[in-house]
Amino acid sequence: MEYRQLGRSGFKVPVLSLGTGTFGGGNEFFRAWGNTDASGAAWLIDVCLDAGLTMFDSADIYSNGLAEDVLGQAIKGRRDKVLISTKATFRFGDGPNDVGSSRFHLIRSCEAALKRLGTDYIDLYQMHGFDATTPVEETLSALDDLVKAGKVRYIGCSNFSGWHLMKSLDVSQKYGWSRYVAHQAYYSLIGRDYEWELMPLGLDQGVGAVVWSPLGWGRLTGKVRRGQPLPKTSRLNSQLSNEMGPPVANEFVYKVVDAIDVVAKETGKTVPQIALNWLLQRPTVSSVIIGARDEQQLRDNLAAVGWSLTPAQVARLDEASAVTLPYPYWHQRGFKERNPSPVG
Repeated sequence: MEYRQLGRSGFKVPVLSLGTGTFGGGNEFFRAWGNTDASGAAWLIDVCLDAGLTMFDSADIYSNGLAEDVLGQAIKGRRDKVLISTKATFRFGDGPNDVGSSRFHLIRSCEAALKRLGTDYIDLYQMHGFDATTPVEETLSALDDLVKAGKVRYIGCSNFSGWHLMKSLDVSQKYGWSRYVAHQAYYSLIGRDYEWELMPLGLDQGVGAVVWSPLGWGRLTGKVRRGQPLPKTSRLNSQLSNEMGPPVANEFVYKVVDAIDVVAKETGKTVPQIALNWLLQRPTVSSVIIGARDEQQLRDNLAAVGWSLTPAQVARLDEASAVTLPYPYWHQRGFKERNPSPVG
């Protein structure tokens, strides 16, 4: 397993991480992903560790805390062998302070996550979304205090706009506080919006991408095809999951999958392996979060590393997945001499 620097930090992470959204299945939304219990999770973690995958990503809202609890049980006795990343910000409770990135909520959320995970520190603690109702200074000051207290090693953000992230980095620099070294962002062959502004920002400011839903919300598994019914176990069968996931036109998905099929035949690899390997060749990407309902799916995803697509294959996939950029990006790309694309 290859390891990369997480942004402009000294922290090295595996290029693949295992997401725990399939752990627990504690509500309707996450049951559409999976319902792996502690024993099943422990086995999947065994497979990951054998392959050199040591980072496991969770969040307090995954199955209302159950995913963190299952992860904590599964790593019991081997905390020193794993890296844990988790997230907070979204609502977790009914109270007025049970949501957001206030000092009150973050400290309480971190303490609760530590208890569920059965550990006294979190390797990467991320804001699950931007909180426009809390001053950035309050959020970053609280996170810096958690770092200084030894409860958090590194901090990151998720689902931020470019200005959200840049403002946060400026505030950290102004006060000498811990800075975001990671941005957990949606990025896939059928969702390349990350390249427009967040990727150039990451390159300029040294913020590594930790990619979520690299298979486009289950659309790039190789089982979603033109004229065929959805697989029974797909999250795409859940109306709630579909409403929460990234919208993508079916015909666009089919077009990209057609191009992946050509490359898959050339390489002897599967559709998801092609999609994951493509991401691993993109600038700023430090780690790609894979999910797995079972061992077979996990092993297939793990086989996305240890080889590389050729430049011609990457170009084919780039062409098939290209879309018209919104303003001002289409205008900027018209002047490549001054605003070159971060991906060439």
